[in-house]
Amino acid sequence: MSDFQELIGSFPKTREYVRDFFVYGFKTRNDFKEKSPRTYDNERRRLESWLAPYVRKDYAANGSNISLAIDSNLLDTNPLFRVWQTKSFTDNDIVLHFLILDLLQSGEKKCAEEITDSLLSEYEALFDVQAVRRKCNAYAKEGLLEKEKIGKKVVFSLDNTLSYHLRSNEDILDALAFYQMASVFGMAAHALLQHLNYHNRSFRVKHSFFVHTLEDEILFALLNAMNRKNAVQISIKSSRSENIRTVHCIPLQIFISTRSGRRFLCGYMRRYKRFTCFRLDSIKNVTPVELPDEKPAAGKQLDKSIPEEAPSKNRTSKTQQEADSPEEYDELLEKLNRNRDKLWGVSFQNESRHFLDKLRMTLQVLEPSENYILNRLKLEGRGGIVTRLSPNTYLYEIEVFDCNELLPWIRTFTGRILSLECSDKSVEQLFYRDLQTMCQMYQIKTGDEANRTNER
Repeated sequence: MSDFQELIGSFPKTREYVRDFFVYGFKTRNDFKEKSPRTYDNERRRLESWLAPYVRKDYAANGSNISLAIDSNLLDTNPLFRVWQTKSFTDNDIVLHFLILDLLQSGEKKCAEEITDSLLSEYEALFDVQAVRRKCNAYAKEGLLEKEKIGKKVVFSLDNTLSYHLRSNEDILDALAFYQMASVFGMAAHALLQHLNYHNRSFRVKHSFFVHTLEDEILFALLNAMNRKNAVQISIKSSRSENIRTVHCIPLQIFISTRSGRRFLCGYMRRYKRFTCFRLDSIKNVTPVELPDEKPAAGKQLDKSIPEEAPSKNRTSKTQQEADSPEEYDELLEKLNRNRDKLWGVSFQNESRHFLDKLRMTLQVLEPSENYILNRLKLEGRGGIVTRLSPNTYLYEIEVFDCNELLPWIRTFTGRILSLECSDKSVEQLFYRDLQTMCQMYQIKTGDEANRTNER
């Protein structure tokens, strides 16, 4: 039996732990069925160790569960940054980390062999040259060390210019303190502040979405692909069915909800000739892969739930670099920007449709006491047209890709809606069905029922 370890080697695994326990699940010991109860205990202990001040335990009929209790406007930093600092390491890892960085403090450039010799002569630490070279290459990839080739030798050096600059400019420290609270990749600013032993005493954020720092690794990979104008393969895990599917897309933009803070990848599905959005918190990993040059069969319906694209040995494909030229990528981005005007949320189409839906809503607005309703229609209507039909009667019209996304907003006008029409009849039927269900729940008689009662 392996001993319990607080640290783990894979950040995606850490991300899954935090999401399962604190975001999606609030799981009790009995609900954790993927592995053994002992595994549940180990994961719970690990999370409680990382985030002890913010863990709340509640007791239910089927056992106790844990959750996070965080009030963002009282905190000077994001407590989930701690999750980024939980990577496991070996004895050699930690020794080489401090010794190599200390050895290169002078700014002198040295090759792996020279670093190995210096470790033995100055610190009496014997290491294999290959182990030192691997560590230096890893640090160069992470940006901790500078790597360059001089003649036939590959040398490494440490540049402390940034550290000296930050220490001598307090205004920059305040900027970092604000950045860690208010922007993506705040962990970078947090790490710098920790290195400089500086604490945020100036800024608090009233509405901050701390949990989205778990997606920053995925976001960085997507932004890197966008910068290179490359296609990617993404693995998506359904929060309902737990199924994992793999899709290919060309990442174009990141959408962020101003209300929930939820982030979405908007990409072009070349195989299906359509734009699609994916929630970042459902993406498990991002990999640059070959993009199929396959077109869907004629007459094939395109559904929201894109099936897994299994690679085939017999079909031709383009490499990642050849998948899309910069000109093609720019054309797709321009097309997306044109289509964004017809987006209500993040859905480009409903089910198998590829055209716009039109919605018409007639409302009763008492003038002038309810003019604030008109202001709502104009401010929140996202480009919809408001027309006065008669005194106290107004018409709201809009064309969007998916009218289903309007329903939560439309329901806020319940009691004033005289009629609702939509080119997608399923939206219209859903609205009236929900309205009827609400009337039955609260025992409210509709117009027909009230007339029948009066006739009796």
